Amino acid sequence: MRAVIAEDSVLLRAGLTRVLEGSGIDVVAAVGDAEALLAAVEEHRPDVAVVDVRMPPGHSDEGVRAAMVIRRAWPEVAVLMLSQYVEERYAADLLATNTAAVGYLLKDRVADVTDFIDALERVAAGGTALDPEVVSQLLLRRHNDPLDRLTPREREVLALMAEGRSNARIAQILVITESAVGKHINNIFTKLDLPPDEGDHRRVLAVLRFLGSGS
Repeated sequence: MRAVIAEDSVLLRAGLTRVLEGSGIDVVAAVGDAEALLAAVEEHRPDVAVVDVRMPPGHSDEGVRAAMVIRRAWPEVAVLMLSQYVEERYAADLLATNTAAVGYLLKDRVADVTDFIDALERVAAGGTALDPEVVSQLLLRRHNDPLDRLTPREREVLALMAEGRSNARIAQILVITESAVGKHINNIFTKLDLPPDEGDHRRVLAVLRFLGSGS
C-alpha cells in the first residue's frame, strides 16, 4: 500500500510516518499543508491519503476541502481524515455523496496502532472507518425520523455499520451470531424503507441516512 500523509505538526507527521512504515506501508510523501497534499496526490497517485482536518494557513477546514477535491479528482484514492476533536459537520460533508473508501477518526486512535492500521487498510480497500465518538454524537442528535423506528439493538448494529464493520465483526463485538446480525440488518432496511431492488446499495443508503447525509 502507498500512502500520502498531510499533517502540519512535524512531530505527529513523523510519528504517523513511522507507524505506517512500521506496518509495511510505503509513505511516498509527508506534507504540512493542503496545497502540498494535492500536489503530492497528483504526483504519486497513492492508495490512500491520511489528512488532518485543520491545516495551514487558516487552520479551519483546509484538510476537509482538500479531501473533497481528492474524492472528485482522483476517486481511486481513499481518504482517511484525522481530527483532534469530534467535528461531525466535517464528517457529514466528507460522506455527503459516498461512504466508500473514506474514514474519519480522532487522532487519539493513532495510539492504538493495530486498530488504526486496520481502519486504514479497510478504507484503502474501499470500506468505511468512522470514529465511534462521531457515531455516538450523530446518534444523540437524531429526532423524529425513520431511525426512531429502530430497536436499541438495531441502532447498535447500524452504528457499527457506520463505522465500517463487517457482519462478522459486528457479531463478534455484540456477541451474537452472524445470522442474527443479518436479521437485524434486514429489519433496518425494512424500517428505513429501503426496498430489495436497491440491492447492495441498501447498506450504503442506510449508513447515509444514519449520518444525515442521504435522503
